[in-house]
Amino acid sequence: MKAVVKIRLKSGVLDPQGKATQNALEALGFSGVNGVRQGKIIEIELEGTDAGAAREDVDRMAQALLANSVIESYEIEIDGQ
Repeated sequence: MKAVVKIRLKSGVLDPQGKATQNALEALGFSGVNGVRQGKIIEIELEGTDAGAAREDVDRMAQALLANSVIESYEIEIDGQ
């Protein structure tokens, strides 16, 4: 079973990496880019077949280590049910 955790900065949190990417895109000639926000995706291979238990485990992982709950939000997808 595989879990995918998508982590993004919360709305209102400054994103200097996103701004640098936006500036680089503009420098390369891409017009019309009004904003870029960067995040991260973490894929976790899990043993077992219980999707509910897997979601609970991954949620605890995200809260404990993977995401900074002060400035980031996350969503979890479980594949292989």
